[in-house]
Amino acid sequence: MKNKNTRSLFRFFPSLGMIVSGLLVAHTSFTQVVIGLDNWFNRETHAKTGQPYHYLWGDSADSGFSRWGEIFKQRGAIISTLDRPDYSTLKNVNVYIIVDPDSIAETPSPNYILPGDVQVIERWVREGGVLVLMANDGKHCGLAHLNHLSSRFGMVFNNVMLRPVLNNQYEMGAFTQFPDHPLFKNLGKIYLKEVASVTLSGNATPVLTDREQVIMAECNFGKGYVFAVGDPWLYNEYFDHERLPGDFENRKAAENLAGYLLLKAVK
Repeated sequence: MKNKNTRSLFRFFPSLGMIVSGLLVAHTSFTQVVIGLDNWFNRETHAKTGQPYHYLWGDSADSGFSRWGEIFKQRGAIISTLDRPDYSTLKNVNVYIIVDPDSIAETPSPNYILPGDVQVIERWVREGGVLVLMANDGKHCGLAHLNHLSSRFGMVFNNVMLRPVLNNQYEMGAFTQFPDHPLFKNLGKIYLKEVASVTLSGNATPVLTDREQVIMAECNFGKGYVFAVGDPWLYNEYFDHERLPGDFENRKAAENLAGYLLLKAVK
């Protein structure tokens, strides 16, 4: 834990905090940190293979999260895939990531986020868990049920679609103006598309805004922490440069976010 003098230094020299955080990420062992990725609320199956896919560690196609999973593993963390969360499961997880919960348009019988799920996850965060919520636009995501959970932390995803991108006109999804936050350290340009904005209340604060719309947000809650973004964002398709032009830095952003979450998990 930081002492009073250290906290004062970080308050007056916030960039110093970012430098120290970077050093901590580089030198801290995360071998006991477990990153749990939901495969209950997001439970799509491939139409041809019948296998689970879309935003999963084991999905190495464009639709998967395999590349982000490798970053966590390279830092020594353990990646895991979770079924329906209960308290006995979550107590063994440090970071819990929920991405694009299903709507009826994507899955014939979606596993919606129900009041009991909200109660379990809220308790887990309050006791020190790190929760990541990655939504999508309302056409592709069960926002209403996701908001039952996110609203407990002062974040509500709006049923809008910001930054639509036509074909490969990638500049339509370019973000280049960033605040002084560890997520954006040494970043010049990132890509998000078809984003749901976030309305904030309580202790929730913006991480990234665009034209007065909140794109990313965070909240300290009890002993835990919640990060929210209105897009699945870090999936393989737009992670590197098979499609994105070379000046986009989504991989660097993924590295920054992974490091930030890992530090929150071992605080």
